Amino acid sequence: MSIKALRGLLLPFVILLTGCQAVLMSPSGDVALQQRNLIVTSLLLMLIIIIPVIALTLLFAWRYRASNKNAKYDPEWNHSTMLELLIWSAPLLIIIALGALTWVSTHKLDPFRPLERLSAGRAVPADAKPLVVEVVALDWKWLFIYPEQGIATVNELAAPVDRPIQFKITASTVMNSFFIPALAGQIYAMPGMETQLHAVINKPGEFDGFSANYSGAGFSGMRFKFHGLSDGQFSQWVSQAKSDGDSLNRDVYLKLEQPSENSPVHHYATVSAGLYQAILNRCVESNRMCLNEMMTLDAKGGLGIPGAYNITSLDTATRSRLGLLGAPVNGYVGAMCSANNLDGAPFTTPTAKSQ
Repeated sequence: MSIKALRGLLLPFVILLTGCQAVLMSPSGDVALQQRNLIVTSLLLMLIIIIPVIALTLLFAWRYRASNKNAKYDPEWNHSTMLELLIWSAPLLIIIALGALTWVSTHKLDPFRPLERLSAGRAVPADAKPLVVEVVALDWKWLFIYPEQGIATVNELAAPVDRPIQFKITASTVMNSFFIPALAGQIYAMPGMETQLHAVINKPGEFDGFSANYSGAGFSGMRFKFHGLSDGQFSQWVSQAKSDGDSLNRDVYLKLEQPSENSPVHHYATVSAGLYQAILNRCVESNRMCLNEMMTLDAKGGLGIPGAYNITSLDTATRSRLGLLGAPVNGYVGAMCSANNLDGAPFTTPTAKSQ
């Protein structure tokens, strides 16, 4: 085959590759950059073994081919101490190196661990306050609540450049996965549990975020844009959300929670106090006991006979939303205590770690 013909054959594949963006290999956030470096380092360590093995395989196949009559043939050969040392010591050293690298990186890049640096050579200032973003994976859209700013957004996320971000992540119904490749690795979102992710964006720009865990019919449209902004631009973005958004209260959330596909960006100028905690503890409806209340009661041994009182059931609207209108009406214990009326200690929040 001529060089010209080979170029013509490869041209369509080259054109297809021009649309690829290797964002994982060129991230804009320090956490993602450290993860990229871990991938590259691990690859290079493994290539120390793989390249010589492939090269020697080809060399032996060529040198000891049937047509090479000059190759030495020794049918009685069965052992070489030097060869055994080379075969076993090199992989053993690589495994030790990879194990040490993995152990250190697993702790250093723990998503629950607050950041120690903004980028290489730049530590997080002692007075730096992370931007807290409460993330809720819905069917099939993303809800982002900014408690400090008092706003919320659907399918749009923004943060200042070089400011640490603390994501608190949960889900409304099914397990999902929160992933912004340019920012940091993916982390799971699970109903009734909270995962966390600490990250920082080091470059301004617009980056893709999406769900990395299949969650049903609208999964493919569960995408959003993440904006890396200057401090001034972020303030303008917050002001814009406050000016053109409406209020996100519990009733509005229950409607938003309903499954919808390819949902547009939407802003909420205000958010009801405690909404995220109610979502996390699965008690947005007023007649549901929160999970943290249940856990506190269980930790104290339950309520025994008093638990037989204050019985309630789901209202008609909730039963209709959950598709339970034709099912028997079951009663359950309503709220029996507040966060501090057992021993003065606040309720604990159910958490779960995810790599």
